[in-house]
Amino acid sequence: MSIFGSILSKIFPSAHAADATTTAPAATTLPAPAPADAPAAVAPPPAIPLGDVAAVLDGMPGAKNLNWRTSIVDLMKLLGLDSSLDERKKLAAELSYGEDTSDSAKMNIWLHRQVMTKLAANGGTVPAELRD
Repeated sequence: MSIFGSILSKIFPSAHAADATTTAPAATTLPAPAPADAPAAVAPPPAIPLGDVAAVLDGMPGAKNLNWRTSIVDLMKLLGLDSSLDERKKLAAELSYGEDTSDSAKMNIWLHRQVMTKLAANGGTVPAELRD
């Protein structure tokens, strides 16, 4: 399971976290135009609402002693995940961080916002100030 998938499943155990970060590969060729009598394309269904991320995290044991709202390290600790620099670098690679991972402070800020944004994209309710 991906690191983000682990984060999602720790917050919402019933979520299908293994598929959370899976995206379709980019097309290398344009599809052929549909015939005029072909049915219109149907948009994919929206993400299933999972619940209030902040409420779930605030309700976890130890949340009061951790600054999970701004710290990716504290968020990972709260969820019982390895928060080491190596694991955060793996998470950065998984989420397509395009900067130098040796600047861990910058990477950590980016990681936290991306995780919150992805939680929202996967059906979680996340306060706007925590997302990108």
